[in-house]
Amino acid sequence: MNRTELADLTEPQLRDSYRRCRDLNARFGKTFFLATRLLASDQRPAVHALYGFARRVDDILDDLDPVVTSADREARLAVLARQFRAGDCAGDPVLAAVLHTADRYGISGELFEAFLTSMRMDLTVTDYENRHALDRYVYGSAEVIGLQLLPVLGTIASSETAAPYAASLGKAFQLTNFLRDVDEDLGRGRIYLPADELAASGVDRDLLLWCRREQRVDPRVREALAAQHAITRKVYDYARDGIALLAPRSRPCVKTALTLYAEILDRIEDNGFEVFGRRARVGRFRRTYVGAVGLGHARWARRRWPRRDESAHTTVVRTPR
Repeated sequence: MNRTELADLTEPQLRDSYRRCRDLNARFGKTFFLATRLLASDQRPAVHALYGFARRVDDILDDLDPVVTSADREARLAVLARQFRAGDCAGDPVLAAVLHTADRYGISGELFEAFLTSMRMDLTVTDYENRHALDRYVYGSAEVIGLQLLPVLGTIASSETAAPYAASLGKAFQLTNFLRDVDEDLGRGRIYLPADELAASGVDRDLLLWCRREQRVDPRVREALAAQHAITRKVYDYARDGIALLAPRSRPCVKTALTLYAEILDRIEDNGFEVFGRRARVGRFRRTYVGAVGLGHARWARRRWPRRDESAHTTVVRTPR
């Protein structure tokens, strides 16, 4: 993290907290991290902090240590939630950074509560009977991430106008993960695809588990995944229209992230929906090219539209459920 990213932070411990979050982003969120490099330096720390908090929760939920029980995970998540609500970040650099970010940008605590609610669902819920049930989970697990980022990115329209598009972008990314990670999620006992929509193609948990054991896709599963793919593509189409509502200096970052994540969806289709035993990826050359184009646009935008007034940071983003 360079000096300009932390130029307005004078407290050494807080600067270190943001660095820790950046390291988490660089290590675990490669596509997302690449996109954040296109933001202005004053925006990046907040994005890293929000990512760091989400990653911290994921690590609690997905701890594969066999001696760690579901009750242990629930207890650890409860402690983290209490600390966040109380503003208690003693000894926890990730919490220190995200609490500072939430205060600085006026990010509603309701969005963090919704996120934690969905994350707690992962402790007990393994299947979603229909789209409505899945959407409830996705709101907290993904849509609120887009809403948390909105004050950091800035908008040229009201936050209420831009919020549905920001939420949809988070949703699109999450639905892409669900398709890409069917195999991995089954290994954790979870299915993030609506059961009734799978059943329309003759697919159930037993058939998905058979595909996982055999490391190949049954035609019925391929048909079901293609249907989910089409739904996800429509979410991207809607979210893309919201880029024009963002502050100009933030658009290259979001456009790059959307392009690269949408191309993961392309790779899934190109692979014939063979999601077992292989993970759809965008190649390094392609990521570098898209990132380089985005960087050129980002530099031009930052020259034309310099850093926005800090008063804009107090915008509180909420969206109706």
